[in-house]
Amino acid sequence: MAYTPNTRSPSSPFSGVAGAAAIDEGLRAYMRRVYNWMASGLLLTGIVAYGVANTQLINLFYHPVATEYGTRIVPTGLGTLSMFAPLAFVLVLSFGVNRMASGTVQALYWAFCLAMGASLTNIFLVYAHESIAETFFITAAMFAGMSIWGYTTNTDLSRVGSFLIMGLFGIVIASLLNMFLHSSAIQFAVSIIGVVVFTGLTAYDTQRIKVNYTQFAYADGPEGAAKRSVYDALSLYLNFINLFMLLLQLTGNRRSN
Repeated sequence: MAYTPNTRSPSSPFSGVAGAAAIDEGLRAYMRRVYNWMASGLLLTGIVAYGVANTQLINLFYHPVATEYGTRIVPTGLGTLSMFAPLAFVLVLSFGVNRMASGTVQALYWAFCLAMGASLTNIFLVYAHESIAETFFITAAMFAGMSIWGYTTNTDLSRVGSFLIMGLFGIVIASLLNMFLHSSAIQFAVSIIGVVVFTGLTAYDTQRIKVNYTQFAYADGPEGAAKRSVYDALSLYLNFINLFMLLLQLTGNRRSN
C-alpha cells in the first residue's frame, strides 16, 4: 500500500515562472531529504551487520552444528526471527503510514534498518569481505546511474513499472518455490531476472517520487511531506538492498573455511 497524498488540500498558491521555480527548488530539497534518509539507513544497516558478524554477538544469531558433511553454521531462534523481522516492519509502514505521526514513521524506519542489519549478518559468514565491498560499490554505481536517469529522463516509465512489479511478484513466488526445490538453475534465473527488475525499479521509483512531489508539493503540508520522504526512502532502500544481494549471489566469492 503506497503512501496516499492528501489531495483535498487547496492547490498551490504559486503560479507562473515563480511558482515553477519554487516547485523545482522544493523538489531538489525533497529529493536530498529522501536520499539522506536512504543513505543513513544503509549506513546503519551496514554498521549493525558488520558489528554483529565480527563480535561475540554473532553467537546470539548463529551457532555451529556438526553434521556428517562437516560443521555447518545454522541460525538460532533469534537469527531466524531476524530474517523475517524486516518484512514485518515493511508491512506495518506500508499499511499504516497514512495513520501514523511522522515521528512514529521515522522511528519505525530506524528500527527496520536495525532489523535488516541483523538479518544481513550471515553474508559476512558466507562471502569474503573484499567481495562484499566490491559488490557494494558496483551496486552503488548501478543504483546511482539508474536513479539519475529516472530523475532526468522525459520517458514515461509508469507503463514499464507495471511490468516490473509483475516481475517482482514472479521473483517472490519463484524464490518461495525454490525453498523446497533447492534448484541452482532456478536460483540463477531468479538472480538474473531480479537484477533486471530492481535496476528498472530504481529508475521507476525515482521518477515516481519526482512526479508525485510535482503533483502534490503543497497538498500534504510539512507533516505529510516528512512521512512521505521516509516512505519514499524506504522504496529506494529496498531496491538497493535487493540489487546488492542478487549481485552478491551472482558474483560474490565465498569464504574458504
